[in-house]
Amino acid sequence: MPIILPPIARRDFIKSSLVFGGTTFTASSIRAADRMSVRFDQDRIALLADTHISADPKQSYPGTKWPGSPVQEDEHESVNMADSLESTIKSVIALDPRPAHLIVNGDCTLSRGTEAEYQELLRLLAPIRAAGITIHVTIGNHDNRENLWELLPFLKEEQMGIQSSVIESPHVNLILLDSGRKGILGEEQLNWLAEELDKQADKPSLVFGHFNPYPNRGVRPIKGMRDGASLLELLAKRKHARAYLYGHTHQWQQDQRDHLHIINQPAVSYYFGKGHAHGWVDMKLNAKSADLELQCIDPKHTQHGDRIQIVLKG
Repeated sequence: MPIILPPIARRDFIKSSLVFGGTTFTASSIRAADRMSVRFDQDRIALLADTHISADPKQSYPGTKWPGSPVQEDEHESVNMADSLESTIKSVIALDPRPAHLIVNGDCTLSRGTEAEYQELLRLLAPIRAAGITIHVTIGNHDNRENLWELLPFLKEEQMGIQSSVIESPHVNLILLDSGRKGILGEEQLNWLAEELDKQADKPSLVFGHFNPYPNRGVRPIKGMRDGASLLELLAKRKHARAYLYGHTHQWQQDQRDHLHIINQPAVSYYFGKGHAHGWVDMKLNAKSADLELQCIDPKHTQHGDRIQIVLKG
């Protein structure tokens, strides 16, 4: 259920920062940015997933602690989710040129999408909107549509009772799906996806959804979406559908089936395997390819700068 947060004016951002107690950016820093000539790139997209924001910005979470984890009790690694997202936001805003869009591919909150969690998420994302970047959000199993809708002033019109949407960049269409809290797309949405893909069969498409389409091969076993096989069959029949990108399993990895790349976005928040990377992906699009580069929260991580190239035609 992609939800779109358009950019906000500087005056509104300052006001909302005061309301939510935001401290990441000050009015003086924004005025300084106003004096600069900021460039935006419609073919550059910041890809985030699994931000898992808590209502308490000081809360940390041991992602390595789960039933059956091979990590010893005294070796679990805790991550502060708010700090990770703030670090990501600063990195995205510092890009030159800036991405025109930012996608959070599900699991925005830590528990079940409480109002307090979304208030904190909105506070943290306010600098992105003030920077002129449009935010798109999909729903994951830790989200709550009703609470999110109530707190967001800018929502895309519903389709089929859900909110699937298409972002049309100059070279590629980005199609955002609603896999809900239970990992189900449903026949109606799959039919909609087929129609959207068939409308522009001469233009490459990248498809986004929160859930993995099949059981993952990562350190922590996680079942895939219930109708993932139907999704992959649909995409396999359309060669201009070049990739499916998902979150949920908190690991940076990829598979490929003929023309279709199946890419697992890393979590911005915590990770399941000791020492695993967490962060976001800087995606650059052109007529020939989509180039993805991993941006780790820790730039010294061995996977920082890892790249995946998706060939868009051929």
